[in-house]
Amino acid sequence: MPATFTRSSYDVERKDTGMGGKPPVDRRPTGGGGGGDDWDGHSPGRRGPRHLLSSYRLTLFFALGVDLMFFLVMVGTYMAGRGIAQANPGHMLLPNEAFALPPILWLNTALLLLSTITMERARQPFFSEIEVMEEWLGMGRPAARRSLPWLTVTCVLGLLFLGGQWMAWTQLREEGVRYATSINSHFFFLMTEAEALHIGLGIAALACSAAGLFLLRKVLWRQILIDCTAWYWQAMGVIWLGLFAFLVLGL
Repeated sequence: MPATFTRSSYDVERKDTGMGGKPPVDRRPTGGGGGGDDWDGHSPGRRGPRHLLSSYRLTLFFALGVDLMFFLVMVGTYMAGRGIAQANPGHMLLPNEAFALPPILWLNTALLLLSTITMERARQPFFSEIEVMEEWLGMGRPAARRSLPWLTVTCVLGLLFLGGQWMAWTQLREEGVRYATSINSHFFFLMTEAEALHIGLGIAALACSAAGLFLLRKVLWRQILIDCTAWYWQAMGVIWLGLFAFLVLGL
């Protein structure tokens, strides 16, 4: 009777996990790893980190688009109101009177533009292949350590911007320029205070990002948090630059 041979479960396991075969099913967890997610999301029924990051970015871009539309509508309303005031001076509640912008606004603009650079420096470590790989493998958090100082500098610059805006508002009020002084002053206070509110939200996001560098376990969520905060902050810098240019040329 010829002998028959059957493969043991041990042999099957060795074939499945050997060189050139399938990776092991059970993998040891790492301190800051991605929990077994594949980056491109090729596993059936699962979304990879890249797809998840793109989803959060798309949501943020939609919200920023709504914000941009708000500022554009306000600018359009101001231009229409000023045109009507020039055509019918006696039929408007507020006169069309120009005023000089406080010089500190130039410094505020420089601080905010500088903060967009520091924010990008804070984002870069989380998209550096070597440092992110170390975090995925649980070898400490080098990206977090490199990002934290730049986040702190960005937060300080944002606070300085808000302080400078408060000084500009105070100077104008001391000169008798208030909300109800003219169409120009009404638009100035409305737009600059709206921008300050958005910067305040950005500072809160920076604080959450700094805390998330060490509280969030997965490097993926730290990447998403830093990336979305960076896009928001830089968008606010671009919006303010356009708004400030309009204030200088249009008021």
